[in-house]
Amino acid sequence: MSKFFKKLFGALADKPWDKEQMITDNYHQGKTFDISNQTSAVIVIFGVSTVLFSLIVTGYLYSIPVTQDTQYLLKPNLLWLNTLILLSVTYFFNKVTKDLKKNIVERVKTNLLIIGFLSYIFLFGQIFFWFQLMESGNYVSTNNYFSSFYIFTALHGLHLLGGLFFWGKVFSKISKLEQKKIISHKKTIDALSLYWTFLLIVWFVFFLIMYVFNDAVIEFCRSLLG
Repeated sequence: MSKFFKKLFGALADKPWDKEQMITDNYHQGKTFDISNQTSAVIVIFGVSTVLFSLIVTGYLYSIPVTQDTQYLLKPNLLWLNTLILLSVTYFFNKVTKDLKKNIVERVKTNLLIIGFLSYIFLFGQIFFWFQLMESGNYVSTNNYFSSFYIFTALHGLHLLGGLFFWGKVFSKISKLEQKKIISHKKTIDALSLYWTFLLIVWFVFFLIMYVFNDAVIEFCRSLLG
């Protein structure tokens, strides 16, 4: 941890006007952390997405009316299944990144294909669940709870589609490569794995707030509004 803070804030103690420091600076590569451009881009996406989803969650907490009915909210098994699917995607991404660290590339193509397949199943599962909600008479205009649910899942779905777009580009390249050349795309795959980890974190926050502890969260909203 001390090395991390030294890297992060060490430049504040430097004296660029000293001759010795000038010589050191001339040989510096200009990087504080050894991360790839792909990972840097994903971190920027993290920042923007975190602000967006935080605003949505905050809006949800302050939009639930005191009279919100909690007798029927969301208790379908499909959301548990979709959560398990996202966990499986993260598991296979973890296997891919570990194999690449060990220069093991035999299963990389297969595991990436499984990741894409499971991600599409998750997306179609969400769309199917939307149809189930509408058939049961729960629309965006039904109440604040369901309007927040539709908005959150729609944005998460768009987030997932963005990940699938880049997954498609990466997989199309790797599927054409010889196994020994796959290792050259390690940084890109690592960044993609990091992106999916963030997708899982966002989903867990949503899953806990609007599904597992939805009654407790609504009671908390009532106390805020009261």
